[in-house]
Amino acid sequence: MFHGTLNETTKKGLAILRERIEEENIPSSKLDETLNLATWNIREFGKKERREDSIHYIAEILYQFDIIAVTELRENLSDLARIMHILGPYWKAIFSDFTPDRGGNKERMAYLYDSRAVIFTGLAAEVDAPRKKNHQNGEYIAAFDWWRSPFMASFRAGNFDFVMISAHIRWGKKEEDRIAPLSLLAEWIDKRRKSEHNMDDDIILLGDFNIPSFESELYKAITSKGLTAPKALIQEEFGSNLTGNKRYDQIFHYPIQESELAGSGGVLDFYRNDHQALYPDFELTKTDFTYQLSDHLPLWMQINVDSEFAALDQKLIF
Repeated sequence: MFHGTLNETTKKGLAILRERIEEENIPSSKLDETLNLATWNIREFGKKERREDSIHYIAEILYQFDIIAVTELRENLSDLARIMHILGPYWKAIFSDFTPDRGGNKERMAYLYDSRAVIFTGLAAEVDAPRKKNHQNGEYIAAFDWWRSPFMASFRAGNFDFVMISAHIRWGKKEEDRIAPLSLLAEWIDKRRKSEHNMDDDIILLGDFNIPSFESELYKAITSKGLTAPKALIQEEFGSNLTGNKRYDQIFHYPIQESELAGSGGVLDFYRNDHQALYPDFELTKTDFTYQLSDHLPLWMQINVDSEFAALDQKLIF
């Protein structure tokens, strides 16, 4: 990682950010043994050019993990390129195309990863909504639209090969509007996983699902086909919004994967109810702050990638 020459203001803010990160006690990952995985909604990332200090802060936060699913990446990739330059040559990015209309908010999804710890194994695709045959003209037409198609990619770390599926569920006019897309996503993953030609049984679904709590009907919808949140992320009450009272962001897996999950996880709280400390010589409102860093906190999980079970379960052979 290379921050380069920094001005005094950025040095001050970066020192405070590093103190906050250190206080989070995120365990270090070990090559071929454990993997630190995260999901982070970086608010409208790329819509408007961010300040130089904000770019350094985002890079510092991302660097705490080995692989990160990023949502709300916009069509302009200039700020992503600035981030990747700071992260260094070992860091790679895989991202989807953007949806050009306002319904998709011109968003992409991306996976950023440290290639020393994680290997990309070939699959990268948007998740298409199920299609049904129109008997009038014989065409197969999607009966449903996620607005922003989930994005999946395959990776390997240590003995563990896995498929990540990242999603950003539309907020909608009311909460119950999210039930249908969540239920259909659960059904799509269930059917794909049961296919004899599926890429891998180890599926990790993550992203911004706009689910307020584990007790909501929305959580029941996404877990209706067997997916569940890892125990380490259920045992403690915390939110992924800045206020800390809503779990909009989630990481899901299938229970058979529990042996791969090392038992630690949480959010990285870079906010600490004090945004101004990160910008010591620049006054900004909390709303302005969310457009510089984000209105979401990264949600992370440590995975064990050195288990015998993972080695025996490998399907990717190239």
